[in-house]
Parts: sequence; C-alpha cells; structure tokens
Amino acid sequence: MTEIEAVQRVYLVDDEAVVRRSVGFMLKTAGHEVEAFESGEAFLRQAAGLAPGCVLLDVRLASMDGLAVQQAMQARGIMLPVIIITGHGDVGLAVRAMKAGAVDFLEKPFEKAALLAAIEQAKLRSQGRAALDQMAEQARARLNRLTAREREVLGGLVEGHANKVIAQGLGISPRTVEIHRAHLMSKLAVNSLSDALKIAFTARMADLGADGGGTARSKPA
Repeated sequence: MTEIEAVQRVYLVDDEAVVRRSVGFMLKTAGHEVEAFESGEAFLRQAAGLAPGCVLLDVRLASMDGLAVQQAMQARGIMLPVIIITGHGDVGLAVRAMKAGAVDFLEKPFEKAALLAAIEQAKLRSQGRAALDQMAEQARARLNRLTAREREVLGGLVEGHANKVIAQGLGISPRTVEIHRAHLMSKLAVNSLSDALKIAFTARMADLGADGGGTARSKPA
C-alpha cells in the first residue's frame, strides 16, 4: 500500500445511491474505511460524534446543499476536512466552498488517483501548520512562474469573474485575458481551469488554519 493509500476514514455524503456505491467501493478497495450518508441532514445528525477523517461532500444535494452543510459544520465546530464533489461543470459553487475552507474539489466523473490524492491532501490538512505551510509553499513556487499580469488574471478567475469582467477591471480586452489565461495554464502545467484554481487556493491554504475551517484572508493569488 502506497503512502497516498494509507488508511483514512472517509464520510461520503451524496444523495445518489449509485455514487455512494461506486465511490464507496473505489475507496474500500484502496483500503479506506467508508461511511456513507444519503443527505446532509443525516450526516449532520451524527457529525459531532464521528471519529477523525475527512468528508467527501456533494455540493448539489436534494435538500440541504453541500455549501449549507459546510457552513453548519463550521457553526457547530466540526472541523473535519471537506472535499467537495460536483458535477455539471459547476466550478463556481466549488470555488465558493474552497473560499469557505474546503481542502479540494473534484468534478464528476473523477478518477481513482485524483480521489486518493485529494484524501491525502485532506490528511495533510489535519496534520497541522507545518504540513499546510509546505503545501502552500509548493503551490506558491508554481505561481511564481507567472508574470504579474497573469497573476492578476488568475486572481480574477479565483474570484469567479468572467473574462469580460476581468478585462474591464484590468483595462485590457477580453481577447488579451484569454491569451493570459492560456499562458498561465501552460506555465502551471494544468489542463483545466479547476486545476489552476486549486493551485491558487492551495497557495492560500495556510491562511485557513490547521483546523480546516474559516475563510482565507485576502492575499495576492
């Protein structure tokens, strides 16, 4: 068993039975202990008494959505690290969850390696400040490859702004924003906007604190 596959308790919150079965099976075959919940309410009823682990939380639940569950966890002092799972390309909601302290987000369908890597990151989050600082420093090193303008464009993307809005704020054309966006993704060696956003949020991760909650303090992307 590799380091990433070291046993970790995972609380899977998803209202789709097929997802609970398939993801649960994927995690169990990697050696993880899995407890599944069909709703945010069901999870919250037990959350305060759960053993250490991480929460794999669907952002679009039938009644109480993932963002509301995340907020309720913070209000109750439940500091389990949260990984958001989302479908339909709904990166905007995932970004809001990251701003609220989520460790990572995964877009469905996701591969086993990506899921296990996210769980490993959640485990590092729970190990305290030193691990957080190391992860953030690695992300900052990648961001240092960008020009000042590329970092400004990435900062706008982190805030959820469209290219046109970023262009207006920076006094450049939307086409120029598209060019900077393509260049920054190339320099960061990522293939999707979500992966670029993860790097930016990881660079800010130490600001969230080792408990996995809270909102990041404002820092340049």
